[in-house]
Amino acid sequence: QVQLVESGGGLVQPGGSLRLSCAASGFIFRRYVMNWYRQAPGKERELVALISGAGSANYADSVKGRFTISRDNAKNTVYLQMNSLKPEDTAVYYCNVMTGVDDYWGQGTQVTVSS
Repeated sequence: QVQLVESGGGLVQPGGSLRLSCAASGFIFRRYVMNWYRQAPGKERELVALISGAGSANYADSVKGRFTISRDNAKNTVYLQMNSLKPEDTAVYYCNVMTGVDDYWGQGTQVTVSS
């Protein structure tokens, strides 16, 4: 079955960096677009970044120039490098894949940006 396991969240000061990882299994990883979403308290879940199987990436305007999504198809893992973090980046971050059969989510990892 499809599994997505996020890691790398934590508490960081404004201006700091974190790298999130999402280990995927149960599907042919290289064939699918992988997405990172986030959900802040009291807000709707929003798409942060996505990357195609070939490595083409797109970003939400709010994170352009600060976040970088990447993937390692040999390791079935997608990453989100987050730099210049702001308090408004505080959220639970989720890895997501839509395989055409279903829509799968990881358990989420908390990112808190605070001094």
